[in-house]
Amino acid sequence: MVFVKGPGLYSDIGKKARDLLYKDYQGDQKFTLTTYTSNGVAITSSGTKKGDLFLADVNTQLKNKNITTDVKVDTHSNVYTTITVDEPAPGVKAIFSFVAPDQKSGKVELQYLHEYAGISTSLGLTAKPIVNFSGVAGNQNATFGTDVSFDTATGNFTKYNAGFSYTTADLIASLMLNDKGETVAASYFHTVSPLTNTVVGAELTHSFATNENTLTIGTQHALDPLTSVKARVNNYGKASALIQHEWRPKSLITISGEVDTRAIEKSAKIGLAVALKP
Repeated sequence: MVFVKGPGLYSDIGKKARDLLYKDYQGDQKFTLTTYTSNGVAITSSGTKKGDLFLADVNTQLKNKNITTDVKVDTHSNVYTTITVDEPAPGVKAIFSFVAPDQKSGKVELQYLHEYAGISTSLGLTAKPIVNFSGVAGNQNATFGTDVSFDTATGNFTKYNAGFSYTTADLIASLMLNDKGETVAASYFHTVSPLTNTVVGAELTHSFATNENTLTIGTQHALDPLTSVKARVNNYGKASALIQHEWRPKSLITISGEVDTRAIEKSAKIGLAVALKP
């Protein structure tokens, strides 16, 4: 898709702060291997060990001009198929997805990116589908958006969220109202040094239903062009850190750990992720 400088989609609001605080952290062991056939088909096999449970899946991706087809088979013999069409019209992306054998899983989604707006709408392919609409308006600096879902079977709104984001050259601040107005979340992402990819961020979430607050603070720093470290801590005493190294192009090894500072006697959670690409 041709890149359009604009507000993006609703899912982009607060995304950089969420990625900083939560992406790549895990307490499991995961191995991913990607290979390519002679005709350009990408085959990705992955396995994840969660305690005594082992989960595996195989994903096949084929790109033909502006059409990308992804087919994934998991441990439970579910087949996930996603067909993406880039630019059937200027600024438009069409996505069709379904899961076999679930006959009610079919969904079609349309995304439209404009210089001052971003819209995503999806419709379940059933007799009485769930309809989802999200839209943002603004520019590269200030964005306001909403995300709603309506169940035509019950006549009820199953989701309605709203968000606002403000962006400068080195700072992104966002405010989101989630869970039908039951939760408010504010996040902050600040680039301290682009040269070393040093950033800091925080997210504060308040639940009106339980009157609980959750504050998570995190940072990231590149030790060298191929190695980066991340760390985070929240107000419940959970502290996490990870180191990620690109030991060959597009091949990553990530080691992460988490400790409960309020219960040091408990063993730390250690996670390992290895991703290999040719």
